[in-house]
Amino acid sequence: MYLHRQELQHKATPDKPDAVYARKLQEVLGGQYGEISVAMQYSFQAWNMHMPGKYRDLVFGIAAEEMGHVEMLAVMIAQLLEKAPLGITDDAVQSDPTVAAVVGGTDIQHGIVAGAGARPVDSMGNPWQGSYITASGNLLADFTANANAEMQGRVQVARLYHMTDDHGVRDLLKFLLARDTMHQNQWMAAAAELREEGLEGWPVPSNFPQSKEHTDVSYEYINFSDGEAASEGSWAKGPTPDGHGEFSYRAEPEPGVPMPPATQPDARWYGTTPKPNTMEKIAGEVQDKLHME
Repeated sequence: MYLHRQELQHKATPDKPDAVYARKLQEVLGGQYGEISVAMQYSFQAWNMHMPGKYRDLVFGIAAEEMGHVEMLAVMIAQLLEKAPLGITDDAVQSDPTVAAVVGGTDIQHGIVAGAGARPVDSMGNPWQGSYITASGNLLADFTANANAEMQGRVQVARLYHMTDDHGVRDLLKFLLARDTMHQNQWMAAAAELREEGLEGWPVPSNFPQSKEHTDVSYEYINFSDGEAASEGSWAKGPTPDGHGEFSYRAEPEPGVPMPPATQPDARWYGTTPKPNTMEKIAGEVQDKLHME
C-alpha cells in the first residue's frame, strides 16, 4: 500500500527560473543512474526478495525514500521551468522558436509535451528505461550494484553542483549528495554483513560449486593489452579477496583455438549462404511441405 503525503523530504525551491539548467537536472531524475532508476531498482529487489527481515526492510525503506527524491527533483524542475519563455522571438539569427530553444540548450519537450514540467527522461530527452534496473535475487550482487548506482549518481550530482550558482538548487543538491553518501555506506555495510553472517560470499553466486568452473584460470590475470603496469597491482599477485586462492599473472594470452565453421541456419531465415539461391529456395519450400517448424 502506498500513501502519499503532500510534503517534501527537503526544500526544493530555486532562487530563479532556469530552463537550461532544468534540462541538465533531468539526468539525475530520468537518466541511467537517476532517482527513478534507484527507486524502481530497490522496489523490485524488495518485491522479489526471498527472505523476510532486516535486509528486506532496509531495501523497502530506501526505495520509498528514493521515490521521494524523484518527487523533489520533479518539483524543482517544474519550478525552474515556471517562468521559462515560450520561445517567441524576433531575433534575426534565430527567428524560429524551436531552433532558438535547441540553440539555447533547453528541452523543447519540457514545454510542448509536459507544459513546463518534468519528464521521465535524461538530459538528452532519452526516455527512462526499465532495463536500467538490477534485481537479480542475489543480495550480494544486488547490494553491490546498488552501491555502484549511488556512486554514479553522486558523481553526477556533484558535477551538477558546479553547473549552477542558484542557492536554492545547490541546497537541494547538497541534501541529495548527503543522502547518496549515506546510501553508499548502507549498501556496503549490508553487503559486508551478508558475508559475515555466511548468507552470501565471493565469488557471486557463492553457492555455485567452483569445482564446476575451469579453476586453472579462476585467479589468473591474463594481460590482453600491450601495457605492462597491470602486473604491479594486487590483482596480479597475492591472496584473492574471496580467500579461496592466489592471484597469478600471465603476460599474454595462450594461443587460441580454431574458429568453428560458419553456421548454416534454416533456409527460411533467408540469410545469405554459400549455397546457390535456387537451392536455398527449394530447401525452404521442402521444409514448409514437411512442416519442419
